[in-house]
Amino acid sequence: MIDGHWLPAKDGDPRVYALMRRHYSSHIYADGRRRNLNYRNRFLVCGPGEKMVLLTVDCSALFIWRKFIDDSGQQGVNCAVFRNEGEVLSSELILEAEQLAWLKWPGERLYTYVDPKKVKTALWYFRKPNPGKCFIMVGWRRLEQMTKSGKVILEKLSEK
Repeated sequence: MIDGHWLPAKDGDPRVYALMRRHYSSHIYADGRRRNLNYRNRFLVCGPGEKMVLLTVDCSALFIWRKFIDDSGQQGVNCAVFRNEGEVLSSELILEAEQLAWLKWPGERLYTYVDPKKVKTALWYFRKPNPGKCFIMVGWRRLEQMTKSGKVILEKLSEK
């Protein structure tokens, strides 16, 4: 680990699930499995593959990296979730999470998807929304292509 804001967490940690529940990509199962106290996997959020789950000390931010076989054909390590409800700048948290990802997966391409229809941005009446702005501000680039469902794809390549 590096000095900073992030601490490692485990998939299935109720604190991770609590933050994930408030992320726009959170899925509610029709069968109610998350409410079933006997369902042992009710707090799992990551899915299969290699993963790195990060929480800030005060549990106000969550970052999940996943390396898996992506049906979209994207290669590298995926930022599956980033949610910041705290006072630390998102850009600062992203930069630190990148360094942790590259410690685990040296030289890998990092990528994420942003759903422009679901992202809440601080909009003033004369500004257009900029999905993924906090990533773009720290050097991520928006790809020309989008996913079939209309999500924006952002990437950052290793400097090494």
